[in-house]
Amino acid sequence: MTNKDIIKNIIKLKREKNAIILAHCYQNIEIDEVADFVGDSLYLSRQAAQTDADIIVFAGVYFMAETAKILSPDKKVLLPDKNAGCLMADMINLEQIKSFKKKYPSTPVVCYVNSTAEVKSQSDICCTSANAVNIVKSLNSDKVLFVPDKNLGNYVQSKIEKTEIICYDGYCPVHHNLTVEEVIKQKNLHPEAKVLVHPECTAGVLKTADYIGSTTGIMNYVKNSGEKSFIIVTEIGVTERLKRDYPDKEFIHISNKAVCQSMKLITPEDIYNSLINETFEITVPEDIIKPAYKPIEKMIKVS
Repeated sequence: MTNKDIIKNIIKLKREKNAIILAHCYQNIEIDEVADFVGDSLYLSRQAAQTDADIIVFAGVYFMAETAKILSPDKKVLLPDKNAGCLMADMINLEQIKSFKKKYPSTPVVCYVNSTAEVKSQSDICCTSANAVNIVKSLNSDKVLFVPDKNLGNYVQSKIEKTEIICYDGYCPVHHNLTVEEVIKQKNLHPEAKVLVHPECTAGVLKTADYIGSTTGIMNYVKNSGEKSFIIVTEIGVTERLKRDYPDKEFIHISNKAVCQSMKLITPEDIYNSLINETFEITVPEDIIKPAYKPIEKMIKVS
């Protein structure tokens, strides 16, 4: 089949099977043609919680599909490529978070949604890059544990003086490996450009920013800005969508390193096969679903 045929058949299958497709904005851009909702983790979590579909196909990575299953345990959740994982989520497991908590008893745990269901089950509340500051503030605690992303945790710390944030030593390799030198290089080439940075980047890179925000935050900044040139310091999927949606503006992608290979695994053909064969189904043990649901639910209420 041609790509056009695949897209046509996916749309037909969605209707026949009462399925929806959720796609993260780091995905291959052609997936937007078949997705019902495209956005960041917070937005997609809300859609997973609200849908009346029988099947959720998650064009993203494993932890996102797990979150959808936790929020909609009665739905069939499919991940089109079972190898689509997250290196940051893999940096902490059940035993590691239990060990981390033992060092700081009675301290609330804020868990970035980029984590496994098991890690969420040991947490008090979840957050995304869009709402992390408000989530920590909502706890009214003088000390919190933040897992697994130390860069996001350190960013939140810079915004909240009264709360000590103790960060687990995890990070997103895609964002963590971007450098100040790369930003300066692009800024020298494009001095008029605004620098838009994701908070998963290091503190040094954040200091170069004209704006710091989630993927949706960055997209909204561009939408509402009168400026015409932007250096995008996050995953390339954001840059690609901005170029498509705002052809009258200039977007400079920070580096060819800023590509999440796991996010690029899923293709329209994978989604078609996933719908035809209803693979690969994501399951979460019942004893994990219940405790993992609570911190996600609390996040959605605060947000």
